[in-house]
Amino acid sequence: MRTVVTGGTGVVGTAVVRHLVAAGYTVSGLSRGADGDAALGRIGCEPIRGDILDGASLASAFAGADLVFHVAGLNTMCPRDPTRLDRVNVDGAREVMRAARRAGVRRVVHTSSAAAIGEEPGTIGTESSPHRGWYLSHYERSKHLGELAVGEEADGVEVVCVNPSSVQGPGRATGTGALILDLLRGRLPALIDTRLSIVDIDDCARGHLAAAERGVPGERYLLNSFTVSMRGAVTLLEGVVGHSLSVRWIPAWLAMIGAAGVETAGRLMRRQPPVCREMVRTLRHGHAYDGSRARAELGIDYASPEDLLTRLVDWFRSEGML
Repeated sequence: MRTVVTGGTGVVGTAVVRHLVAAGYTVSGLSRGADGDAALGRIGCEPIRGDILDGASLASAFAGADLVFHVAGLNTMCPRDPTRLDRVNVDGAREVMRAARRAGVRRVVHTSSAAAIGEEPGTIGTESSPHRGWYLSHYERSKHLGELAVGEEADGVEVVCVNPSSVQGPGRATGTGALILDLLRGRLPALIDTRLSIVDIDDCARGHLAAAERGVPGERYLLNSFTVSMRGAVTLLEGVVGHSLSVRWIPAWLAMIGAAGVETAGRLMRRQPPVCREMVRTLRHGHAYDGSRARAELGIDYASPEDLLTRLVDWFRSEGML
């Protein structure tokens, strides 16, 4: 089975490619240049030049493919140019589906996000949760609209969506991974207590493969290893590193005021701010997701919090980050 992966050089895409290669798939990966070619080659993946916004290059890349994993996407908060999220996460998803349809691809596994669920505050999100009708961030909006676009463009292609919660594990030192790293380094100025849902990076990759093999077309599968409070996560990390961590807890309203100030300064300086209101709004909302459907229907056996965090801390140390 010839398989093509978009976004194979990203954190999630690299893990998906590694698991595909280990499972015996013949894998090609979309690349936009020499660096991408080299990165894909190192993990046993044949690089193919292409861009998810270039329909002609996608048509060439997908020719003869049976299966496509559309993992490519932009994951950022506080963007200076929110339209980039729409171009990549919405328009790019639409172009991938159109190219897959024209190339006769049998099945597409689309990497959506748990954020696309849009669950109401204080509820546990499931695959069938009604969307609240408003967005916490530009990123959340783009992933929700991207998933809708994939469904609209399916037209004969078997589409299975996977919706990972916050992906963490070896290889992730950006986004919320950077927050964990700063906490371990003692460089995190403050935290608010909230609910976090996390999926182990290898659980996430296995979920992609299982969705390709056993997922029901037209369905979505939440991938979530565990849900924990922020205070609980700090306690777990303290157990892994063997010492207490310096944490200053502040109320959400104070964090929002501080974020507004940092965001304004960033805009005036024409720089992307490290913190902004949509980031605090997302944290304040908190997320709890039910990943049991993927366990029951796809056979996912999730990692424990202690195992995930131990592997993550060991990786930080091996990379010289701690």
